[in-house]
Amino acid sequence: MRVVVTNCNTTLGMTEEIVQGARAAAAPGTTVTGLTPAWGPESAEGWLDSHLSAAAVLDTLRTYDGPPYDAVVMAGFGEHGREGVRELVDVPVVDITEAAAHLACLIGRRYGVVTTLDRSRGQIEDSLETAGIARNCAAVVGTGLGVLDLAADPARTESAFLAAAERAHAAGAEVLVLGCAGMTGLQRTLSEKLGLPVVDGVAAAVKLAESLVALTLTTSRAGSYAKPLPKRRVWGRPAY
Repeated sequence: MRVVVTNCNTTLGMTEEIVQGARAAAAPGTTVTGLTPAWGPESAEGWLDSHLSAAAVLDTLRTYDGPPYDAVVMAGFGEHGREGVRELVDVPVVDITEAAAHLACLIGRRYGVVTTLDRSRGQIEDSLETAGIARNCAAVVGTGLGVLDLAADPARTESAFLAAAERAHAAGAEVLVLGCAGMTGLQRTLSEKLGLPVVDGVAAAVKLAESLVALTLTTSRAGSYAKPLPKRRVWGRPAY
């Protein structure tokens, strides 16, 4: 089984970290390949970055010419593009935001998301709402750290995440979700120190992707994700 993991930004070092986390979660026999967009934001931290990232990821998959793959994992927490990719490709597409929240709902009544900057909270809340799992979210809490700050000072990152996780727990979260792919690997430390289950979206998405492939399930083409009709020509030129 081959799983392609798409980074939502152009930072190669982050792609490598995400792929390491994905490979650690993958079953024997699953090959994980990382894709980094050739253009787009260096780190996705806001509405504009998110929309640019979505276009870049879609373009990367649309022009992909590597080995065939069996599933796509989208490693942008709260980023746009999930629905577009499901329409584009013919294999299962699992978004880490949706995957982590679904698994969290299986092990607790309410979950909390610990993410990077506060300005990312709105996107995450909207993504959870679109996926139909927002009602179980107790809180989305920011750490005040930028995406590229996470690996710079591990001790500071851990301290910031513990403080934010405590706030999410106080708001009613029974399970915590790591709200950024760059946080992969923190789940064990946070779980031990807080005494709560902590879900890593990258690991969750890889396991769900493997399950969908094993069950021979993929995106339904009856309705929302039906393949678009061929574009009509307007005034002698392509419509777009």
